[in-house]
Amino acid sequence: MIRWNTPLTRRFGLRLPIIAGGLQWLADADYVIAAAQSGIMGFITAASHAEFDDLRAEIARAREGCAGKPFGVNVSMLPKLVPGEKTEDIFRLIADEGVEVIETSGRNPEPYMPLLKDLGLTIIHKVPAVRYAVKAEAVGVDIVSIVGAECGGHPGMDMIGSFVNAAMAGRDLKIPFLIGGGVGHGSQLVAALAMGASGVVMGTRLLVSEELNAHRDYKQALVDATERDTMLTMSSVRNTVRTLANETTLEVSKLEREKPDVTIGDLLPLVSGRIGRDAYATGDVSRGLLSAGHSLGLTDKIEPMADIIARIEAEAAASIARLEGKVFEEVAA
Repeated sequence: MIRWNTPLTRRFGLRLPIIAGGLQWLADADYVIAAAQSGIMGFITAASHAEFDDLRAEIARAREGCAGKPFGVNVSMLPKLVPGEKTEDIFRLIADEGVEVIETSGRNPEPYMPLLKDLGLTIIHKVPAVRYAVKAEAVGVDIVSIVGAECGGHPGMDMIGSFVNAAMAGRDLKIPFLIGGGVGHGSQLVAALAMGASGVVMGTRLLVSEELNAHRDYKQALVDATERDTMLTMSSVRNTVRTLANETTLEVSKLEREKPDVTIGDLLPLVSGRIGRDAYATGDVSRGLLSAGHSLGLTDKIEPMADIIARIEAEAAASIARLEGKVFEEVAA
């Protein structure tokens, strides 16, 4: 077994340099407990909880189940998910509950940095391109998570791939960084570390975890899908999202093509998060924007998260062995 030693594993005491990123409606206490027990770190999604007391209860449940192992809370700062006037209160709640690390996303965290530092929170800020990571470093975040165009959810407008992001981040950043977007195999973890990353962040690959509180038919649909079964929509309103291709994505794409002045109000009846949430409960994946990335090509069965992580670790070890045994050859000086 490899003993991983990166800024990420050292800072949080992780067995592997992997983050289980926040997932709207899905990243709950069971998700982060499964991550902790697998030797990685997961994030509860704050925006899944409309009431502060519900979020407090979920954090308490995670704290008990993680039994001292680290977990965090994801805070989307998009106004439509977390109203601006509540964001600071959510940060305070998280700190009051003894959580030490947050995953932020959605917009520049600079206005909140004095408060976050005062609360003693470690900030992992998620961005879709290196140029935003450079800005996040400048305003004082601790770690940046860079998700490429292959990711499920929001890849941004630049659509830069993870491989290029990783190389550019290794060149341009001084703080630790993570690479995400299409990550679901141990060889990608090794590649990311080789390019200077401190670890990787995964989302889609973990959607088929046994512990994820979603209908089994939803998970099976992801297993049956391939890397070709996603679509990009909502670029027309500068909110590009990659999701599982279905009836809704076709309707949204058609509306965007046929109505040049389309607004978010026009799209909302089709893309409301509540519609997607129903799919997680019923297993019917024909409707709603269901975030999924290119690592669908690596999801081959529903299994416990610990087994997924063990496979990734074994794949990483095999990749390192290939490098040591076949790639490098010592020659006389």
